[in-house]
Amino acid sequence: MRTAAIERNTKETQIKLELDLDGSGEGTIDTGIGFFNHMLELLKKHALVDLSIKATGDIDVDYHHTVEDVGLVLGKAINEALGDRKGLARYGFASIPMDEALCETSLDLGGRPFLVMQCPMKHMMVRDFEVKLVEEFFRAVSVESRSNIHIRQICGDEAHHVCEGIFKSYARALRAAVAVDPRERGVPSSKGVI
Repeated sequence: MRTAAIERNTKETQIKLELDLDGSGEGTIDTGIGFFNHMLELLKKHALVDLSIKATGDIDVDYHHTVEDVGLVLGKAINEALGDRKGLARYGFASIPMDEALCETSLDLGGRPFLVMQCPMKHMMVRDFEVKLVEEFFRAVSVESRSNIHIRQICGDEAHHVCEGIFKSYARALRAAVAVDPRERGVPSSKGVI
């Protein structure tokens, strides 16, 4: 069972998250932030993971704490669910169009956290959601999941479409990277450990 259940409680946020890497895209998402909920729904559906998140936070102050902390908890859950990482495909890539937007993600679950995000969005907001928070979310996921994530916006004008392309491309790259490779008998690393 490649699952994890994580709780994180701070003065700023309270988060409960359940993850099943071998799911079918089911679960409920409630962060109190409508646009962020929408992006996480896309992630679970296109990654084919079961994901349930209940998060409350100081969103009356700002969305930053909630978005970043959900990223931390999701990353930690991914890391825990992967276990010793034996048999993993390890790498994933996806290029996803969303109307005029095209975004791609390259992902390595090799244990070395790093985020490169090249997304020069023309608009800073989608309704009341600051799109810069997308980078904060993926940075947190990268650190806690011990994964190298490269996200690139190839083109796109509408920030909502670009964000959808980002989340869908990450989801599809994650889906590929967490797949079990029947030919991989151990850890997918020449070092023998991840």
